[in-house]
Amino acid sequence: MKTLFDVAVMGGGPGGYVAALRAAQRGLTVVCIDDGVNALGEPSPGGTCLNVGCIPSKSLLQSSELFVQIQHEAGIHGVKVADVSFDAAAMIQRKDAIVRRLTQGIRLLFDKNKVMHVSGLATLQGQQDDCWQLTVNEQTISAKNVVIATGSQPRQLAGVTVDNTHILDNGGALALTDCPVRLGVIGAGVIGLELGSVWNRVGAQVTLLEMAETFLPALEPRLAGDVRKALAASGLEMRFGVSIDAIERQNDEVVIRWRQGDNAQETRVDKLIVAIGREPRLSGVDLAALGLVPDTRGGIDVDALCRTGKPGLWAIGDVVRGPMLAHKAMEEGLVVADQIAGLPVEPVNFLLIPSVIYTQPEVAWIGENEVTLKAIGIPFTKGHSLFAGNGRALALGQDGGRCTLYADKRTDRVLGGAIVGPQASELINEIALAMAFSASGEDIACTVHAHPTLSEVIHEAAMALNKQALHG
Repeated sequence: MKTLFDVAVMGGGPGGYVAALRAAQRGLTVVCIDDGVNALGEPSPGGTCLNVGCIPSKSLLQSSELFVQIQHEAGIHGVKVADVSFDAAAMIQRKDAIVRRLTQGIRLLFDKNKVMHVSGLATLQGQQDDCWQLTVNEQTISAKNVVIATGSQPRQLAGVTVDNTHILDNGGALALTDCPVRLGVIGAGVIGLELGSVWNRVGAQVTLLEMAETFLPALEPRLAGDVRKALAASGLEMRFGVSIDAIERQNDEVVIRWRQGDNAQETRVDKLIVAIGREPRLSGVDLAALGLVPDTRGGIDVDALCRTGKPGLWAIGDVVRGPMLAHKAMEEGLVVADQIAGLPVEPVNFLLIPSVIYTQPEVAWIGENEVTLKAIGIPFTKGHSLFAGNGRALALGQDGGRCTLYADKRTDRVLGGAIVGPQASELINEIALAMAFSASGEDIACTVHAHPTLSEVIHEAAMALNKQALHG
């Protein structure tokens, strides 16, 4: 095997495989080293996102949502369905097939673009003769540039051992083949809400315990309230401002002792998901030995262009500052690959990166919100539009939620937005596009939107920025 490359990428997740592909497209010799394997022991690039994160969770969410629709909504449409049952093992099997197809697709893309793919855990040894040295599978690889894209791992709750039998991380929660009768979830962030929703929909009694006092602080209170009300109506029990005193196994139960203020309580569940966030995964990277500076999250400190300060050494994705999102990692992968190829680049603008929670209703936001705009002193206007007045939403039977836009009061330039409602994950990209090209609310309002479509809520919110809404 060739052992000298222009670029070696540590990690085959969204940031890593994109960086590898783009560098190869720029005419560079590239190796991507990834230690992911599936249940069959096959190499499985794609990182957390494809294997135990974004893709499998969305597969389960779609399956569980279909089950709910058939059970509770089909009759409204005149569709009569009897004796509906749910097969959790089949749902997991479908999820696994989707994951395998996508991870195999990455390997095909590597072959197509002449990226050398090595399965194994790489260790970055240091620099020698202007090249970085890595070892993998007892072999040394040299590269003029190394891109660290080793991703993240679930944050552990102190004193609690995840066994993925009774106490689960997100990987274990995505592999359950039976629906637990009682499910506990520690954490009401993206992972906790999505996985809690999956199992709540198919029959589990779900209790979410969140240590923070507020729910979805990135949203304005009215939007967050819409989401909380909808999730509570679906059967999710949520408690906020919780302190966990102890978690222990008792036979086939998990006992959670917790308190709100001075009010001590106990919850017994069959399974417990620990979803308190993620932290940088630095397997194979010894920061001190390499002379690298850790950031405040324990990851790698980089500048705006993902440079570590060491010549030819870059870091992207979840191991560096910014939101731990696959699409953020992908964009950084492109920025780094183009820099290595000698092309001019711009730093990734975090304000232009959408965030999404794929619950029912879906939640998406981007850019500034009311709290941040007030904090930085920018005068702004705000426009609202309800899905209740949207014909397509009514036809879909999903008329809850709203769209909110924020614009600079002086220039009308769109500064941010949030959507709670059907297909928010798709609709948010229109706001992202408007912000990327410094569009104004008037620009969106003057753009003809097809009727009837869900995107008309954005059009209506844009008109509302200038008090010209027609349907609100």
